[in-house]
Amino acid sequence: MEQTHNEILDDIAYILYTREEIQARVVELGAAISRDYAGLNPVLIGVLRGVFMFMADLARAITIPVNIDFIGITRYGPSTRTQGVVRFTKDLDINISGRHVLFVEDVIDTGLSLRYILRALKAREPASLKVCALFNKSRSRLFSLQADYIGFDGLDRFVVGYGLDYDEQYRHLPFVGVLKEEVITRLRLPPGAQTE
Repeated sequence: MEQTHNEILDDIAYILYTREEIQARVVELGAAISRDYAGLNPVLIGVLRGVFMFMADLARAITIPVNIDFIGITRYGPSTRTQGVVRFTKDLDINISGRHVLFVEDVIDTGLSLRYILRALKAREPASLKVCALFNKSRSRLFSLQADYIGFDGLDRFVVGYGLDYDEQYRHLPFVGVLKEEVITRLRLPPGAQTE
């Protein structure tokens, strides 16, 4: 049974970042990237589907020419949080050899997916490879990974909205909010299992 808009909003315990706060930070990130990559025509790469809203807004906030491409991944195995295997379900359409690449991520959580992706991208010999993340959950990190551009640091809870989902719901919300505990229980997903 589909939820109404009001029912979806009722699932949110509170708003962590408003649409206005997110947009202001995205504009700042866009300005920094535009300055740092001036004259380099970088390639922005993101993972479908969680990053699509951030990627679109970030691309519009960047004032220099960029190319945009997406990859798809899936994780499987005994534990998607610690031991799962990552594999590509969609590859790049752009040849990144010799190009300046900025990998755009919605949330850096454990780092498992990001570590795998960065290794795969480095093997294609880009001129440079940096990371831009909207949210950084450094306390959840299993590997030493650093983002070059971070929207919001220190996120320590499960959030939805602005492309981030819970059981493929809530991506469309224009803000980032925290789900009520009873919703997490009702949907029967592990409370800490944020999509990377």
